[in-house]
Amino acid sequence: MKLAKFFLAAVLFGGLSVQLTSCSDDDEVAYYPVSISVNLPEEVTNATINGEEYKFKNVSTNEEKTFTSAAEIEVTEGLYDVTYTADVTMPNGVVTRLRALAQGVKITSGENVINLTAYNTIAADDLIIVEVFNTGTTNATGGQNRDTYIKLYNNTDRTLYADGVSFFETDFSTAQKYDYDPDVMPTDVVVRTLFTVPGDGTQFPVPPGSYFLISDRANQAAENSFDLTHADVEWYDESQVASQQDTDNPDVPNMIKVFSYSKSITILDQAQRAFGIARLGIPPEQFLAENEYVATYDLVTAAGTFNRTKDGCYKVPNEWVLDVVTIAPSDNYAWNVTSPALDCGWTYVAQNASDKTRFFKSVRRKMLYINEEGNPVYKDTNNSTEDFNARVTPSEIELQGTATDADGNAATTVTYDGVTPVK
Repeated sequence: MKLAKFFLAAVLFGGLSVQLTSCSDDDEVAYYPVSISVNLPEEVTNATINGEEYKFKNVSTNEEKTFTSAAEIEVTEGLYDVTYTADVTMPNGVVTRLRALAQGVKITSGENVINLTAYNTIAADDLIIVEVFNTGTTNATGGQNRDTYIKLYNNTDRTLYADGVSFFETDFSTAQKYDYDPDVMPTDVVVRTLFTVPGDGTQFPVPPGSYFLISDRANQAAENSFDLTHADVEWYDESQVASQQDTDNPDVPNMIKVFSYSKSITILDQAQRAFGIARLGIPPEQFLAENEYVATYDLVTAAGTFNRTKDGCYKVPNEWVLDVVTIAPSDNYAWNVTSPALDCGWTYVAQNASDKTRFFKSVRRKMLYINEEGNPVYKDTNNSTEDFNARVTPSEIELQGTATDADGNAATTVTYDGVTPVK
């Protein structure tokens, strides 16, 4: 999901009428008009735009209403997430998709005007994330096995190289929203973890239809766990805490630690972060010197409002980002923590941050079809809600037939994406 460059051009204005629809003799529901302007990327100026869709999802009721014209949008009063999509045929015949997103839009009986910035979603020209297993497994006593991993995939028709790909975890939480100043999300992703695959550019080839496995610990199977000694790389983390040391498999290359928030070991057991991959455009030392992020925000509590400083994190420019998967608790989603150009949706493995049933579950990208070469082709629309199957059995558990829960019940089915069986 390489970020498309964009410029703005305002178009598409909505209608201005109000109607009352009677639900019963004693009850009337008011519908209020919405005017929408969509700023389009410059590269679609001479393109043909087809199949526009405006989707309004009521945050309180989860009810959705879809419109195919900006001139006919009328919805009831409430708080909405608004999504715009349109299919685009470029002058060269290539078909792409425009996307825009506005969250928490309040619709009232007054004037309702929404301004959206659309982004051009193009076919991936680099590796994509097909699975995030960030919760891990547990043993019979509840102890965690530290067997988390990220799985990448070559969805293209040519060999790619994982050398230089950086894996990151966002600093902002998807379950807790603050108004950070400065707001850099239109241009950057704020990260708290950044590890890079080593290599000279040809060390880690990934042929079409092949996977690249990044593991926390490339260990042999433990109780209720599975073997990860076949991982391509591991994010070994030198700890400054004597009681919390990482393990290092000497037979599996270590990723280069550019930065981590943790002074001990980097653990991905989070149900409320976005995870992504990027290719840094500059050396790590220069990146750290030039991209530190410091911001202020207001922390609102029962005792009052307190101004706080956010530091200890870094900015990754959006144009370096290859792919993002946004994960949030299904009961506590607050916001997306990257630009809609990178991700217009979110997926989940946990109901909330303390949900113990999140273990043994991952998010896996949906498979569309098997191509002529026999390789799966995965869905990629820059929308984690649409692109990923939530809360499914991890692929390594399926492939190795290991425990699917703390009771040790073994996996018996192998799938492409947690849903579609491998025949």
